[in-house]
Amino acid sequence: MNAPEGESTTLGARLRQARTATGLSLRETARRIDVSPATLSAIETGKTGVSVPRLHLLAAELGTTTQWLIGERPTRTPIPRQRAAADPVHETDLAWREFPPLDIDPVLAAAIDSFVETGYHGATMRSIAQRAGMSVPGVYHHYRDKQELLVRALDLTMDELHRRVGAARDEAGAGRDRVIRIVEALALFHTHRRELAFIGASEMRSLNPDNRRRITASRNEIQYLLDEDIDTALTEENLSTAHARAAGRAIATMCTALPQWFRLDGPATPEQIATEYADFALGLLGIRR
Repeated sequence: MNAPEGESTTLGARLRQARTATGLSLRETARRIDVSPATLSAIETGKTGVSVPRLHLLAAELGTTTQWLIGERPTRTPIPRQRAAADPVHETDLAWREFPPLDIDPVLAAAIDSFVETGYHGATMRSIAQRAGMSVPGVYHHYRDKQELLVRALDLTMDELHRRVGAARDEAGAGRDRVIRIVEALALFHTHRRELAFIGASEMRSLNPDNRRRITASRNEIQYLLDEDIDTALTEENLSTAHARAAGRAIATMCTALPQWFRLDGPATPEQIATEYADFALGLLGIRR
């Protein structure tokens, strides 16, 4: 469920004001609520919405209230507060191999199912409303249009991918081990979160130009991390980096293609696939497991 329609600009401005008052950077605030800096920036500029659970989390982190952030109490100002130089790492940052059910509202859940079943262009706000068990006006109360639903689904995907890949890399030391962890994180996400991953692979073309540029940039950030770790791994192994970029694209593509064929009720588990794909990646790079 998103903040009330028509409040996105005010919400973004108030969110930025509250963040500035606490002295937190965009990147640090994004880390604390488990989203990418690009997503938080898009929320602050009104280019994307924010779920109610995350809105509550933002209010708590920024020392204010959700009512103030959405403009219901315009006289209330955020209260700056002292923070430790380094807060403890969120427990969710460490659980990158675990995939609990998604905590999303019924409209977004219905939209995700619809986009997978009929494609973005085949889904309508009416069909999404029927699937969610709501009226069409009820759906429009929470989401402006079908494009916003697609953006929310893709932002959800990228936020989770950034968190999982970052946590996976943090577990590893050498470049070789970081490559293994990234591939495992990508493979696990694209099997456990098959529906979201399928939409990410098939519906980028359905985004408007601004949203496509932003989400493409977010996807590229993960590719650059993989490329960096591949370079490090090859250098550590005294291997040529001449074809490192092509190998990086091939490794990423084999992971993003998993939703096309993988089934949770199939012969292999996501964990088995993740291990096998990490081996495939090392083999492609010429590195022994």
